[in-house]
Amino acid sequence: MQQKPHPAGQRNGHMKQALMGALVIAGLISPSSGANAGEALDACGREAASQYEPGFAETGRDTLAIADEAIDLCRAALEAQPDSIAAMAWLGRALEARGDTTDALPLLETAAAGGSPLARTILGDMLLVGEALDRDAVRGVQLLQAAAAAGFAPAQNSLALAYDDGDGVPEDDGEAVRWYRLAALQGLARAETNLGIMYADALGIEQDPVAASAWFARAAEHGDMQAQYRLGSLYQQGVLGEPDLTRAAELFQSASDQGYLLAANALGYLKQHGYGTTPDPDGAVTLYRYAADQGIATAQLNLGLLYEDGEVVPQDRYMARQLYRQAAASGLAPAAANLGRLYLTDTPPDYLRALEFTEAAAAAGDPVGLNNLGHVYEYGLGVEPDPMRALQFYARAAAEGYGIGADNLARLTAAAAPPPPKPVRIYAPTKLGN
Repeated sequence: MQQKPHPAGQRNGHMKQALMGALVIAGLISPSSGANAGEALDACGREAASQYEPGFAETGRDTLAIADEAIDLCRAALEAQPDSIAAMAWLGRALEARGDTTDALPLLETAAAGGSPLARTILGDMLLVGEALDRDAVRGVQLLQAAAAAGFAPAQNSLALAYDDGDGVPEDDGEAVRWYRLAALQGLARAETNLGIMYADALGIEQDPVAASAWFARAAEHGDMQAQYRLGSLYQQGVLGEPDLTRAAELFQSASDQGYLLAANALGYLKQHGYGTTPDPDGAVTLYRYAADQGIATAQLNLGLLYEDGEVVPQDRYMARQLYRQAAASGLAPAAANLGRLYLTDTPPDYLRALEFTEAAAAAGDPVGLNNLGHVYEYGLGVEPDPMRALQFYARAAAEGYGIGADNLARLTAAAAPPPPKPVRIYAPTKLGN
């Protein structure tokens, strides 16, 4: 599931009224006060409106780009026009962006009841996430559906996520694709990324790596860090032709610079081996550690390998074991296999823990874990020797394309085969008679 950032809003149609030739009744409104109210609302919109609202494509901004001064401007706009749905929605958005949900919620509720797609979208997302207020996925989806039907791109993306995850509605990848596409066609970067993922992973639509890469490229140009990482992975793997590790490194660098942890790990791997970039083992360690410290299991595995082998960093089996354990706790089977192997090769060996982690890796289908479990049963390491079970695990490892497993399977199969019968010498009849 992609993170649901609170989307920018939809501006209600605000029109400046020109009082050309009209009589103004004293005490009700003056031309200057009407102009001031309009100017105040415009000032609020410039600071708190979204680029996906009509009329704000050039001046609107993402939620994270809203400055604190927007709150004062929007308070002034609401004081000038207390019934303005747009002012309520924008002020609610600015307050929510600052984390002031207590003051934001009444404004958003009123604006949502008044038909604001902005308020409906923010409130719908909040109800689905369930952090600032009690979770209510059904109502959250209803609000998003209304805002999405009004054409508001962030609402369309959030509604697609709800269908993608089956959150508040039955899971429906086809509907998710439809709403992602509508949002992506409006240039919403995170929707472009999500649509690319659907194409890449054949979710609700036929798998099409070319279409996936095209949507990733559009989102990457818009600065989406996940798209940069996904597109870099396609270049690294050569999905679109020959691998382009230089381009992959560039995209990983862009995503890593924005704090995308998977990209930091991927860039570390390229720097460690000098693939597509200048070899930089120390830089690789820095990137691995940065991602590992924030819970990225593959980075924990990669850093553990360096500590186990003593490459770049001093050899430290204890540190390697800790990193493997963290990665294994996240469900990374290769880390469990490596941890089991460390326990097998400790002095003295810890066969009980070795079996625990090796079995976990094998249960996940990891070929190294399958091979190592075969080794455990072949030689009776903490278990009764069982050549037949060993053969089964070697066979499964070989079926996964693991060469060492295939070698062990061939060796043990040959050893278990009965010896060929001794040749019987046949004598000619004439000699038998002598």
